[in-house]
Amino acid sequence: MAKKEETDDVSLWERLDRPAAAPRASLTPGRIAEVAIGIADREGFAAVTMRKVAAELGVAPMAAYRHVDGKDELWALMIDRVSGELEPAAEVSGWRETLSAYALRTREMMLRHPWLAHMPAPLFALTPNRMAAAERQLASLDGLGLDVDTMMAAFRAVNAYVHGATQSEAALRQYMAEQGWQSADETRRGLAPQMSYLMETGRYPTYRRYTRGAARKDDAAWQFETGLDCVLDGVAGLVERGTSGRA
Repeated sequence: MAKKEETDDVSLWERLDRPAAAPRASLTPGRIAEVAIGIADREGFAAVTMRKVAAELGVAPMAAYRHVDGKDELWALMIDRVSGELEPAAEVSGWRETLSAYALRTREMMLRHPWLAHMPAPLFALTPNRMAAAERQLASLDGLGLDVDTMMAAFRAVNAYVHGATQSEAALRQYMAEQGWQSADETRRGLAPQMSYLMETGRYPTYRRYTRGAARKDDAAWQFETGLDCVLDGVAGLVERGTSGRA
């Protein structure tokens, strides 16, 4: 094992790219991440510790530390591994199709792994799979007459919508589970005393019209995709102006 001072300035990803002796089959960074993700999926983000991961792998905690230098690197490995689920089919092309495909797959990934909503935000950026996803989305916007700052702003706007909307959806699911509500109807009955009082004050007539007339209030996928279209339409306006300015 390298001395501490020799590895302090070397990133996790650089270390993993270096040639190394064949590791034990049960103890690789990928296997460590896989086990940690399994714990988080079952028990939540807070349950993931190096000690618990090592116990599931059947090794001493210090053996795991030879591959992963603490919880920050463990979280990064977890995020990178699940981010490998994002890559859409190779035939997806065009900026709108590409951004939409990543948005839909990100929602699926976050609902499959709800602990992602509780991860420290900075770790969402600098991993190989996260960077690969960002690169493909940014590349889809390149060559459309947008400067690099506008390309990044558009990319971040779409991703902010995706993460915000999906975190809200995941939080609602968690709240329903905590309350023992198993359906949207049970949730509405549970919230009825608060909602009824607020609506009866007469202060929220448009919201009241929504509660009485909405046909898709329980269709989370439709709500997400419609909101995504609103954001992508905004990006389309930027692209149209960029193309016009280039003509």
